[in-house]
Amino acid sequence: MIDRPWYEKPYLTKLGFCISAGGVHTARTIMLQELQELLATVPRVDASKEEYSHAVVEQNCLKKRSQKNRLLTIRHLSELYVLDSSVLLFRALVYFWHRDVPGRPLLALLCAYARDPLLRDSLEFIMKQPIGAMVHRTALEEYLDTLMPGRFSAATLKSVAQNLNASWTYAGHLAGRVKKVRTQAIPTAGSIAYALLLSYLTGARGQMLLKTEFIALLDCTAERALELAEEASKNGWMVFKRIGDVIEVSFPSLITQAEAELLYE
Repeated sequence: MIDRPWYEKPYLTKLGFCISAGGVHTARTIMLQELQELLATVPRVDASKEEYSHAVVEQNCLKKRSQKNRLLTIRHLSELYVLDSSVLLFRALVYFWHRDVPGRPLLALLCAYARDPLLRDSLEFIMKQPIGAMVHRTALEEYLDTLMPGRFSAATLKSVAQNLNASWTYAGHLAGRVKKVRTQAIPTAGSIAYALLLSYLTGARGQMLLKTEFIALLDCTAERALELAEEASKNGWMVFKRIGDVIEVSFPSLITQAEAELLYE
């Protein structure tokens, strides 16, 4: 099981991370299409939580049939992505979202991963599957049941596994509608920059920035991650410095002074 020392850093909840039990994947996937439509409807980086809620509930921008479905949808989207520009995790997602269109599926996955414990629980299972191998839903069910014995009924466990498989498919780690095959995700400059930001916020520095679960989630070698980080830096999305084996990153366009102070409390 993946060791996560960052779970012990309480300041992360102020930055948007969610460490508590639960998880949207008991009912939904990462809701990629809904997120795409919502951010197209409300594209402003500084939009308030109320504006996102108004777009979903009052304007019905996601074309839900009932008020109940609209309220459930905004609740689940908020649980996955915060939908509050005052929170760094979401503000950074929107920042990279509008700059790196091909990277959007992985950007969504990274944000949801920082907030959904069930998605985090499934990472090790997915990463252990060889590229090209069949990935059976029942195998994921057994894996989850081993991690959390008796937590879910058989029906709920099946639903969770289906939702998780769908999320990993949206992100590019799996392919196929019914029979899933492990595929290699395609990282981008924006998704690497966002993964490095999450790594930095959770305490990684230097070479350890390339060895976090956020980088692993992108199916990316360390060398390719370095190349994409340099590209992101050239684009002005982050500051990336590499001298020999020494690596430094910073995010002056994203991290406020108040947020920076949280990292050193």
